[in-house]
Amino acid sequence: MRTVLQRVKKASVTVEGEVVSKINQGFLVFLGIEDEDTQEDIDWLCRKITRLRVFSDTADAMNLSVKDVDGDILVVSQFTLHASTKKGNRPSFIKAAKPDVAIPLYEKFIKQLEKELNKVVKTGVFGAMMDVALINDGPITINIDSKNKE
Repeated sequence: MRTVLQRVKKASVTVEGEVVSKINQGFLVFLGIEDEDTQEDIDWLCRKITRLRVFSDTADAMNLSVKDVDGDILVVSQFTLHASTKKGNRPSFIKAAKPDVAIPLYEKFIKQLEKELNKVVKTGVFGAMMDVALINDGPITINIDSKNKE
């Protein structure tokens, strides 16, 4: 699983002109799923996201997690995170899981993230054409890959 995690002041997802999800302070998480992903990837990634200390404390140091600041999380599925640009100019998405594999893993990821965060996690609409709006706070943008635990 790959994520692009953005610390936001607010974020929203609009589908066909209607806002379907929105959050205030927290994380906008773009999530890419591949066939090899398992519950182990979900567990590790959800723990990492909810414990990552990138929110400012009273001394303006990044010492607090999204849980510490009672922040929200908005998850948007994004198969393009598994794009391969090695050959030619047209990306290949062959490593991205097809919906029959990706949707159950996406749903498990949301449930596990809610368990870790102890609150409802907002989502986009899987497979839909979405307009994602955000105010990146910082900007703070972090890539996390459960197959490359750096």
